[in-house]
Formats: sequence, C-alpha cells, structure tokens
Amino acid sequence: MIQAQLLGTLQSSQEYFERSSSALTEEHSKFAPADGMFTAAQVVAHVALTIDWFVEGAFDRADGFDMNFEAHDAAARSFTSLEKARAALATSYEAVKARISSLSDAELMAPIPDGPVMGGLPRMSIVSGIQDHTAHHRGALSVYARLVGTVPPMPYM
Repeated sequence: MIQAQLLGTLQSSQEYFERSSSALTEEHSKFAPADGMFTAAQVVAHVALTIDWFVEGAFDRADGFDMNFEAHDAAARSFTSLEKARAALATSYEAVKARISSLSDAELMAPIPDGPVMGGLPRMSIVSGIQDHTAHHRGALSVYARLVGTVPPMPYM
C-alpha cells in the first residue's frame, strides 16, 4: 500500500529532525543568529505548524492552502520554549501519520485543490513537501547548534 511508504518517509523525517536538532537544549530556546530571525524554538514550532498547514491544505480546505503567511509567522513567533515547540512537533507528526493511516489509496491519490501550492497534485504529495521542508530546517538548526558551541549529531545514524 501507498500508506506504508508514506508513513516510513514521515517516520524517518521525524527521526532525522529530532536527532540532528538534539544538540540544542531548552537553554538555547531563544537563540537566533541575528535580529529578526526565528529563534531555535520558533524554527521547531514553524516546522510543526507547517506540517499542520500541509494537512489542512491538502485534506481539510476546499480552497487549498491558507496563504496568510503573516498569521503563520506570528503563530511560530509566539513560541519561546524549545520543549513546547518539540511537543508541538511530535503532535503534528502523530496527527499527519494518523491522517495518512486513515486514508485509502484512492483518497491519497485524489488531487489537492487548485491553487498556487501543489494544486492538482495527488494529496499524498504533501509527504514529500513535509520531508523537504523539515530537511531544510533541520539543516538550519544544525547551524544554530554550531553557533551556540555544540556539535549536531549526524541525522542518519
């Protein structure tokens, strides 16, 4: 089934993110490399909120993805704790895995509503979007870790 492959991709994406960002601790929550950039906690929160955004846009909204990026930015910036952001990320991953598990192959292959983000692609395409987006931000958090004087572990081990 398609589900098994998608769930495997989500699981490895989650594991890689958690492992590569594990050098950052709660004391690094408010670290940002420069003024105006997301803090470590906000990056993790952004990843969590974006997973939810992918699910909502592909499955829950008739008009596709919510393009109010100012509101999305504000939601991520409301986080000040890496611990709370990591809890939100775990919840988001569990929710997307549960959603994927509940769908048939036909539902996963149904098109995403027309629009500027993935419009017309199969709904299952969000999994690759989540994987790419998460990889991008785990790379950024690896740089954050080095900037605070820690060494991020290799994500794939």
